[in-house]
Amino acid sequence: MLQRLAQGEPLFSLGIRNARTAEIVRMAKTAGFGVLWVDLEHSSISIDCAVQIMASAADLEMEAWVRVPERDYGVIGRLLDGGATGIIVPRVETAEEAQQVVNAARFPPRGQRSQIALLPQAKYRRMSAAELMRSADRATTVHILIESAQGVRNAEAIAAVDGVDILHVGMNDLSVDLGHVDQLRHPGMLEACKRVIAAAQRRGKLAVVGGSSDPALFLELLNAGAAPLVFAAIDTDVLAAGLTQRAKDWGQHMQEWRGQTRAHAHNEASR
Repeated sequence: MLQRLAQGEPLFSLGIRNARTAEIVRMAKTAGFGVLWVDLEHSSISIDCAVQIMASAADLEMEAWVRVPERDYGVIGRLLDGGATGIIVPRVETAEEAQQVVNAARFPPRGQRSQIALLPQAKYRRMSAAELMRSADRATTVHILIESAQGVRNAEAIAAVDGVDILHVGMNDLSVDLGHVDQLRHPGMLEACKRVIAAAQRRGKLAVVGGSSDPALFLELLNAGAAPLVFAAIDTDVLAAGLTQRAKDWGQHMQEWRGQTRAHAHNEASR
């Protein structure tokens, strides 16, 4: 996945906040999505439910990521042991905080992840501890979410942490922190995004941007060096938009039917 993004191959991701079963994984796979990420920061999804969804994604050869609400060592380990292939951690502002994430997500010597004998990502094959650690490390990506001015200032130090793979710019929260709410094209926002992208590149890491539904802005940041990871949809947004459109369509059909009924009644009355 990292190689594909580095080579400029677009990858579509679907965020999960509403779905609670693996059906959403199969729908996403059929639709052409390559990444599924479960958002535990902004949902009430349980760890058990999250790992069932992510294990299904891994079975279908999709990236199975999860955004955690905090840098909790135990929770990150449980999610990885349950089938996650990527951990996204919000509002990281220092290299020390990034190292905490790496400690939870990486086996020694880079981290402090607890040992386990069998993993769903390895199809529960029995292997030596050293082989399992190498295999799990290759299958795991660590994503650091930059959402504040302090995070932007420390982006290069964060990117330099061994074990960090991708810096994510969370444009919505960053715009609030910078005082540019709803102004994602503000010069200060663009400068901050490009600063994070450049910092990641200098350290040989990838940077991606999320939070904007403006394709032109996204393409501008791709041209500035962001990797083409497209946060194409979140299930709650898709569901809400679909329901709104269905109600609109059926409302139009009913208006047409009422118009036809009134015209028919008028014709009958005129006879």
